[in-house]
Amino acid sequence: MKQVLCVWFVLLVSLTAIAEEQAADRKGASDEKAAADQKALQGEWVPVKAEMAGQAMPEAFLKTIDLKLSKNEYEAVVGDKQDKGTWTIDAGAKPKGMVITGTKGPNAKKSIPAIYEVSPDTLRVCYDLSGKKRPAEFKTKADTMLYLVTYKRKKADAAGK
Repeated sequence: MKQVLCVWFVLLVSLTAIAEEQAADRKGASDEKAAADQKALQGEWVPVKAEMAGQAMPEAFLKTIDLKLSKNEYEAVVGDKQDKGTWTIDAGAKPKGMVITGTKGPNAKKSIPAIYEVSPDTLRVCYDLSGKKRPAEFKTKADTMLYLVTYKRKKADAAGK
């Protein structure tokens, strides 16, 4: 009986060690994804397509929006209104998650959960403007506060601005 218990104990310790090593590997991979996404998100973005609660936003409205992401801070300009705050990401979530926290402007003291996907020149974000919970998919529906935006990276003009 003691031999069986010893074998079980050794097996349990071995499995625990393997599980901890795999968890550490996943965390390392997640940290690498987060660092890569953090870097990819930096820059100026302009919306090219957006919808709110299932309704497309007019192109004229989109032309009034500019988004700048720097380090973990954001600055959004919509027309003559300016909104500033911070953002954090969860690159390990599926879909990838983001939390926007306003510090100045219309969203001051608000926390907005979102999901995102980023490529070198495109950023897609689905925000829950109600602040309730992170969206599960890149879709909006009527009678919700879900806001889905596709941004393109703003290109420097010929003068290098």
